[in-house]
Amino acid sequence: MAVKKEYGSFQEMIAESDMPLLIDFYAPWCGPCQLMAKILEQVNAQLKDRLRVVKINTDNYPDLATQYQVYALPTLVLFKQGQPVDRIEGVLQADQLIQHLQALV
Repeated sequence: MAVKKEYGSFQEMIAESDMPLLIDFYAPWCGPCQLMAKILEQVNAQLKDRLRVVKINTDNYPDLATQYQVYALPTLVLFKQGQPVDRIEGVLQADQLIQHLQALV
């Protein structure tokens, strides 16, 4: 599903992306996050030409979670041209999420 790429910083990654980024703020111990991982695989398969899915483990990057006001897991934040433009908290079904995102990307 995901392509691993190294960036100097999160800011560099979102600023240099040539397509919208859907950031999945998650934690490995979070049950709903595990459900969302399967859903995001479906989203990625359908929208891979229009957006990129990136997973951020909030246990490893608590400062990013604080900076983007992630208070519930999972939280999805859609970035376009380096700016957050949409936010979804909790689990959505794949078809609902795809329909929601298609209107934005």
